[in-house]
Amino acid sequence: MKWHKAAIGGAAVFAAGFIAQASPASAQTFDSYRCADGTHFILAFYPGDKRAYLQIDGHPVTLKKSFALPGKRYSGGGVSLVMTATGIRLRHARRPATACEL
Repeated sequence: MKWHKAAIGGAAVFAAGFIAQASPASAQTFDSYRCADGTHFILAFYPGDKRAYLQIDGHPVTLKKSFALPGKRYSGGGVSLVMTATGIRLRHARRPATACEL
């Protein structure tokens, strides 16, 4: 009878793990942007993570949050992203900063 209780307990733990893993990922945010210079990029944020994840020119870049007075600034891997109430500016690959929108 002990093996029966152990099997039920193991199945319950497995089911709980499976349900937790299959929870909806709607809390993550993915947005696709287009810039004035023709650049396209995808920006992602995950809950509990202060970094921004960017895919630009077919390459993934992780941006760390930096201090900025007006809005939020993320930078890393030669890419700088500034988000303010008026819009988003992107600078990458030694190009001048450009305005971007959804």
